[in-house]
Amino acid sequence: MPFAIRLTPEMIARHTAGGWWANDTIYGLLSARVAAHPEREAIVDARRRVTYRELKDGIERTAAVLKAHGIGRGDVVTIQLPNWVEFAFVFFALELIGAVANKISPDFRSREVSYILRFSQSRAYVCSRNFKGFDYPGMVRALMPELPDLRFICVVDGAGENDTVSLANELDVTAPLPEAERVAMSADEVFRMAFTSGTTGNPKCVLHSFNTTLPACRVLTRDMQASANDVFLIYLPVGLNWGYLLLVQALLLGARVVLLDRFSGRAALELIAREKVTFVASAPASLIAMLNEPELGRFDCSSLRVVITGGASCPVETLRAFQRRMSGHLIELYGMLETGYHAYTRLTDDPERVNGTIGRCVEGMGLRLIDAQGRDVPRGAEGEIAADGPSVHLGYYNNPQANAEAFTADGWFRTGDLGVVADDAGNVRIVGRSKEIINRGGKKFFPREVEEILYTHPKVLHAAMVGIADPRLGERNCLCVVPKIGAAVSLAEFTDFLRDQVATYKLPERLEVLDELPFTPTGKIQRFILQRQIQARDRTAG
Repeated sequence: MPFAIRLTPEMIARHTAGGWWANDTIYGLLSARVAAHPEREAIVDARRRVTYRELKDGIERTAAVLKAHGIGRGDVVTIQLPNWVEFAFVFFALELIGAVANKISPDFRSREVSYILRFSQSRAYVCSRNFKGFDYPGMVRALMPELPDLRFICVVDGAGENDTVSLANELDVTAPLPEAERVAMSADEVFRMAFTSGTTGNPKCVLHSFNTTLPACRVLTRDMQASANDVFLIYLPVGLNWGYLLLVQALLLGARVVLLDRFSGRAALELIAREKVTFVASAPASLIAMLNEPELGRFDCSSLRVVITGGASCPVETLRAFQRRMSGHLIELYGMLETGYHAYTRLTDDPERVNGTIGRCVEGMGLRLIDAQGRDVPRGAEGEIAADGPSVHLGYYNNPQANAEAFTADGWFRTGDLGVVADDAGNVRIVGRSKEIINRGGKKFFPREVEEILYTHPKVLHAAMVGIADPRLGERNCLCVVPKIGAAVSLAEFTDFLRDQVATYKLPERLEVLDELPFTPTGKIQRFILQRQIQARDRTAG
């Protein structure tokens, strides 16, 4: 598949001269780690443990399986897997056949998956046979009549049924892909894509090369002093950006990765104690879950060295509670799919001075606060955070309008988040978002996607979803509905209607029944007014 990307000779020259871009690809770097210590344990999941040698073997056999089923250079393969070893097999195998990996969250359901598979023109879909009671092959099998580009479904566990390909079965009888048949991808070539919510309500497809991916891993390794001696616990979904980047970072260090596929505070604490975890990245909601575990004191967390929180603003009291009750340096991080890691606090920072900020700009990246015209705002003023640097994405696939809106004339990426410089050290505090995306516990989505489904409900006249403040998740989903005349509605009715169409984190958690919605003269919903109305109701009720 051809990709129109924003790569220019000037970008290549600048980031190469800066030492950020080179000719490295992930498989080549990983192979060096395997050669150095083939029998070192690489990945532990709920089902097994694999060494670096076994990981490389699994990658090369998986490449042979996918090639045998017709996947080749430029083909997009969508991967929807839990945090299992097989994710690494499939994702890293695609480089060897020149294919493009498209990773998506295991939470996504038919509406999201159908759009993503169709827009990306995916040739294959890789999934688990069943995870948390959900039938992934069945979902996509039902969608296949509307997906002309999709050739086959591959399940990584169990036997192949109903014309699906069984990776588990075929790995047993397939030799590693011979070196002579492997594709040598360029470090500047698009090798992965991922979808994120966009201003149109449909997800946007973000494109990354090896050269825009590896700097993010390297800066976090540098500033968090990570090494092969670290043990990474990854419960963030590897199908989403941060979980994936942590996996790459750890494996390229030669460290050990512990994958958790079903998060709970207790499950995470058990793994920290048992596996002697040193490095954890988290969302605030997960930290709160661990802190609220009744038997927290029973778990030995003394091995923790670095704990990073990001994805959503973490309440200062949660930060302080963690610093009192848990081990390790607590770091606040700001980043996104489009930019990699953009800012974070440092190991040497005084926690009380930086708590509540996202730290300062990562060395090697650029951070500006700009106004609507792309001009720098005065010192101390609020502005939109803009990013530049070697890990900024190569553009949105097949979306020139989004690219034009996202980048300034001089090439800086507009994040949509509003910030202010909080002190003389350059630490930045997030003050709000210019976009209307709801951020529930670090999982972000555009409410229009849910609203459009609700408008098909026979009782709905108008519907709007807004985020309301929540001390644990940052925001919760509040559905505001104007029912049709004479209709009685309930929250349970709408959640049942939406279930299996959208991810669980997009379901409404509160219902407000209104006589009318606040519209502008041009018909746009004024969501900030809705939020104020809900806050006023809560104050009155209190």
